[in-house]
Amino acid sequence: MPVMHIGSLAVQLNRKAIKHLHISVLPLRVSAPEKMTDTAIRMAVISRIPWIKKQQRSFIEQPRQSEREMVSGESHYLWGRRYRLELTERVGRHEIIHQGNNKLHLWVNPGTRRDNKARVMDSFYRAEMKRHISELLDYWTPVLGVEAAAWGVKKMKTKWGSCSIQSKRIWLNLELAKKPPECLEYILVHELVHLLERHHNERFRQYMNRYLPDWQERKALLNKGPLSHELWEY
Repeated sequence: MPVMHIGSLAVQLNRKAIKHLHISVLPLRVSAPEKMTDTAIRMAVISRIPWIKKQQRSFIEQPRQSEREMVSGESHYLWGRRYRLELTERVGRHEIIHQGNNKLHLWVNPGTRRDNKARVMDSFYRAEMKRHISELLDYWTPVLGVEAAAWGVKKMKTKWGSCSIQSKRIWLNLELAKKPPECLEYILVHELVHLLERHHNERFRQYMNRYLPDWQERKALLNKGPLSHELWEY
């Protein structure tokens, strides 16, 4: 991907068949319409430098857990609460089950590697996310009067969520399963509102204020608390 240097910034530039310019941070990437001139791209990026630096700084400064070893006694987060992991090896299906209010019990086959245990945990988080998202969509779709044609959950390296306006497809970051449920609802509503207004402008903020009046408090909550060890970015 070609790199455009704007002052001290090295911007990965991707020209696409789109109507509007899009910026993501850490690493800094710009998706621009195919016919947009270099000068116009530079001016657009320069105008958003304060926002870019703020987003990069707020994300990088969030505390992170050390790398999880997937052993008994380790702390893992689910919906904003800390749980203690209890590991049991036995022959059979890999699975994770809640036990009480503070324990996640992981069953795996003897000799299972750490990365495979982590995949079981990711599958557990993904199932939790999908259950919550389905419930939230049942509520918010008629309230907002918009409907996502498709949605999914995946690990994302640049943002908490994304929305393709053309295809009406929404993606949500798997890491949200570790945050309080209010954060998932905020991101989902945020992406659905983009089906009403593409840009983060005053009209977009008016929609958010109307439908989710405490969205700024939820956004602040989202940016607190430990993230996973991996340096994925927002």
